Amino acid sequence: MEQNKTSQAAATATTTNKRKRQRSKKKSTAPNATASASTHALDASDASVPTPDVVTSSPGVTDPTPAPETTKPNPAEDTQKRNPKKRKIDDNNRNEKELNNNQDQDQQEETQEGTEVTVLEELPLVTNEKLGEVQQGIPFTSLEINEGTQKALADMGLTSMTQIQSAAIPHALLGRDILASAKTGSGKTLAFLIPAVELLLKAHYKARNGTGVLVIVPTRELALQIYGVTSELLKYHEQKTFALVTGGVNKAAEEEKLRKGANILIGTPGRLLDHIQHTEGFSVKNLKLLVIDETDRLLEEGFEEEISSIIRSLPKERQTMLFSATQTRSVRDLSKLSLNTKPYEVHVHSNLDVATNTGLEQGYVVCDFEKRFQLLFTFLKKNSKKKIIVFFSSCASVKYHSELLNYIDVSVLSLHGKQKQKKRAATFFEFKNATFGTLICTDVAARGLDIPAVDWIIQYDPPDDPKEYIHRVGRTARGINGVGKALLFLLPCELQFLKYLKQMKVPLEEYEFPTSKIANIQSQLEKLVSTIFYLNQSARDAYNGYLRAYASHSLKDVYNVNNLDLQKVARSLGMDVAPRIDLKVTPTSRSTVRYTKPINSGPPHLRKGRFSADNPYGERDANDKRQFIH
Repeated sequence: MEQNKTSQAAATATTTNKRKRQRSKKKSTAPNATASASTHALDASDASVPTPDVVTSSPGVTDPTPAPETTKPNPAEDTQKRNPKKRKIDDNNRNEKELNNNQDQDQQEETQEGTEVTVLEELPLVTNEKLGEVQQGIPFTSLEINEGTQKALADMGLTSMTQIQSAAIPHALLGRDILASAKTGSGKTLAFLIPAVELLLKAHYKARNGTGVLVIVPTRELALQIYGVTSELLKYHEQKTFALVTGGVNKAAEEEKLRKGANILIGTPGRLLDHIQHTEGFSVKNLKLLVIDETDRLLEEGFEEEISSIIRSLPKERQTMLFSATQTRSVRDLSKLSLNTKPYEVHVHSNLDVATNTGLEQGYVVCDFEKRFQLLFTFLKKNSKKKIIVFFSSCASVKYHSELLNYIDVSVLSLHGKQKQKKRAATFFEFKNATFGTLICTDVAARGLDIPAVDWIIQYDPPDDPKEYIHRVGRTARGINGVGKALLFLLPCELQFLKYLKQMKVPLEEYEFPTSKIANIQSQLEKLVSTIFYLNQSARDAYNGYLRAYASHSLKDVYNVNNLDLQKVARSLGMDVAPRIDLKVTPTSRSTVRYTKPINSGPPHLRKGRFSADNPYGERDANDKRQFIH
């Protein structure tokens, strides 16, 4: 009996072990089967994707079906699984400001805010590896925002978010501070305007509440552009007010708008600070959100003092968003001053192989002074039905080339910093709404401006540094599927600039233009400039402006004004003789100006060796290289 019981127990144990092994075997083989199936699917799909050789042989044809990619895990989904109450907490957060007048509910809000902090800390930090194709193309309808805002986005023809939008907007809606950088043309404007509008809606802002959102930008044109987008976004929110304040316009009219109340205020630093300090009836004490767009350029242009003064006048309890195209040490320093909490950081492009948009074809041409204008003239003539932006280094160069090209029947528009604001605004919107045409401009149009369907970016005068190059070419190939072309003019002595571009991951190819196809108009150009007085005067101003801008370049190993043949420079502008000029110029860019003690400062007894009224001849030492200009 005991033997039978023992044998039955052994048989039962054996059967149990077999069942366990079978179950474990099924579990272990299931993932392998899935992986194998997915591998075969990728192999099959790869067979339908054109090889690089096929694509190269047909440069004008692209496959409309994108190559399938492996699906990367979405960290946000994992977070939602770990936090099943997240949606409920977000709903409570949306209702907090609507209930802020009830003291009993205020206590409940404090509890909810404490819970929200825990959820926010667990939200994943978005990096480039996690963005990629996973978060690009997410529909705006997935956002829990007001129906009127959704309708406005649909009217604007916008259905899907860009990377910077899908990464920043959800966290901005939760009230977090944002520190973001992305390529130009990536959709940064909506990334801060949508949360701004939602904040005002949830807080039930009225005109009498004053300014709730402040947007600071570096240029008038960018302010105008953001103002236009704000107008479209508030199409179904008529009770919300907004205003624009910039230099160059009637300040009294701006003051009247501010007294009536502007829920969203957009402006440039100088004029904003002026209104904050001097306009009666205008207050920022109820401000809830500060946005600084193109932060890097604001700092490069020397607006640190104005921005710091504005920040000091704002309430400390607020949300702040900083957006820029590049992350610099100055931007980091400003973030420490303006951000009250640890920000949520979004850097869309820092780890990509190229710094410019993938739909952008870029090239350069090596061209000496004798052929520069002739090449530009030929190019514009042959591409008269394209939309082209041509960059120059000085306002005087823009003015001269605009007058010259229009005189010889090459119709162009001009935009530069010395124009009156009304003229600048009219030119900007005329070119923006045009289907084709040419705009010649300075770097005032290089940042932030969203001009649709630009075919070519021509950099007739090269930029000061690679970052400025990136901002210039960012006027084309904008958006997710944007395409465009860029051409950089370089002198033979400026080829060193290509090394700096390579370090910034900017791919360029050399273009060659047959000399036989370039219009030979040099003799006609010189005759024209010598006989027409206003063109001759503009040419002289352009000559001075070009050389002064060249001497102020920061990359002295690339741009050395002493390497230029001044006679050739003059001929490229249609003058047969080079005007005299003092090349000892001060930098024109505010970012490069540094304080130096005046040479005649201090008491007379300490002025030894310096030129002054007390010491007209000076006492030069061995290192003194100053010269008189005769």
